[in-house]
Amino acid sequence: PPRILTLEEPVLHLEHCIAFAVHGNPAPTLHWLHNGQVLRETEIIHMEFYQQGEVSEGCLLFNKPTHYNNGNYTIVATNQLGSANQTIKGHFLEKPFPVLLNFFCFLFVTPKFLCLDSKAFSFQVSIAVGLAAFACVLLVVLFIMINKYGRRSKFGMKG
Repeated sequence: PPRILTLEEPVLHLEHCIAFAVHGNPAPTLHWLHNGQVLRETEIIHMEFYQQGEVSEGCLLFNKPTHYNNGNYTIVATNQLGSANQTIKGHFLEKPFPVLLNFFCFLFVTPKFLCLDSKAFSFQVSIAVGLAAFACVLLVVLFIMINKYGRRSKFGMKG
């Protein structure tokens, strides 16, 4: 059955790499889990490995990972004789400052999962709507005052 020889924390080379080595005969099939869910390989996250005898060595590569990629990564090796798995914590970036995130959510239309704190976000929206309403009322009052008092000539001449 397969055995996981090594599984290392992410290291930055050209890309971030979670290095691994798996022993098994027959050669095991490898797949990854991220926080318990099957990890789909993309251009941003992909696995590269080579087989040398009974040992498979390689990396799970990340191209510019963000805080969304933080979490537990589990390698699962399976062949006809059994399976083995091992988990490691991957930490790439801290979450952005929450006030900036809510400000970003307020300014732009974003997916709902980006706006984490709904109470703070709704408070910010109510403040922004209140300020906008105050600005509109102020502009209307200024427009009326300019029209009422701005047309009188100092010398009483009609234009």
